[in-house]
Amino acid sequence: MRRYDVIVHGATGFTGRLIALYLSRQGQALRWAISGRRSDALTRLQAECEHAGGQIPDVLLADNQLPETLLALAQQTRVLLSAVGPYALHGEPVVAACIAGGADYVDLAGEPGFVSDLLARHGAGAQRAGRRIVPCCGFDSVPHDMGVYFTLRLLQDRLGSERMAKAKVAVVGRIQARGQISGGTWQSALHAFSRAAAAASEAVEAAPGKRKSRRKIELVSQRPQRVEGGWALPLPTIDPQVIARSAQSYGFYGREFSYSHQLLVRSAPKALMAAAGLGGVWLGSRLESTRQLLSQWKRSGEGPNVRERQHHWFRVEISASARLGMREQHHVRTVLCGGDPGYDETARMIGESALCLAFDGEHLPAASGVLTPAQAMGDALLDRLRGSGLAYREEAP
Repeated sequence: MRRYDVIVHGATGFTGRLIALYLSRQGQALRWAISGRRSDALTRLQAECEHAGGQIPDVLLADNQLPETLLALAQQTRVLLSAVGPYALHGEPVVAACIAGGADYVDLAGEPGFVSDLLARHGAGAQRAGRRIVPCCGFDSVPHDMGVYFTLRLLQDRLGSERMAKAKVAVVGRIQARGQISGGTWQSALHAFSRAAAAASEAVEAAPGKRKSRRKIELVSQRPQRVEGGWALPLPTIDPQVIARSAQSYGFYGREFSYSHQLLVRSAPKALMAAAGLGGVWLGSRLESTRQLLSQWKRSGEGPNVRERQHHWFRVEISASARLGMREQHHVRTVLCGGDPGYDETARMIGESALCLAFDGEHLPAASGVLTPAQAMGDALLDRLRGSGLAYREEAP
């Protein structure tokens, strides 16, 4: 028995505060704490949880520059939730503390370089220690990773495990969204883009079990194309690499597996603007001088207010096909819809991920190491998301 089920580290940041408020409102009894460097800010957040009528967390002081304080956190809890980004700068000491202190770990990382480093430096150690280290538990990459998992499970239910394992599987993930970006997310994105091209392949190559797998896995990068409902643009996020790693763990992802990741916009002018914006940030982040200029646009701690977030939404569509031979092909399409993607729903996703690791141990896959959400939690996380109001549903292909 440990003193806490969950500790939220970095709780006074913009997203950390929303995560803490989400956890405080959970119905099940929760022994939990919030941690960070500033006792005054933590005490204010503690009072805010109490004022909202939620479960009141303890307050703990810890500093990423003092590894002994992180180890003390990990030794007291079953799950340590890190909201301290950019993770490339601040994340690794927390992971090392969890492995040494015997805690499982979740975070909001969307940074391919950070995840690649975790796999290379801590993957083997986490496996030996029996720990689940699970980055990417927010909007990057729960909707798409768990969406592909859910959709292919539907196909498996219809075709059977043996036939599904022999199929050639092709999946397209497509997102529409309205939202704003916080300062912390913006800073993390710049760090991610600065080395994303190299890190993308590194993360897949370093994934557990790759050398043992005979499955062919392909990440498809397409040019902008006209599709039903608008234009589909290639989307340069970490999600495809996360999904590729999940594909290495489950037989129902097929004998061959391909995935294409897209942003859907309604009109050609919006498509051009989105492509130009993504391309400009991508190129600008690769040079130190322009990256410094871009970093001035939004500072950590800034983000959309409650009224703004009420008008935000997202829709993730997963279309999958399983081909068996020349003439037999099966299709499934699923959809997940929700509110503000980057913050309110992200707080729900990572909050439910932390609770899943803390309380659902007997229902979790037998896996350890640096894992994807699907590898670490599988059906148990789907159940938690459904119970919280985020339910995937099937639509006609």
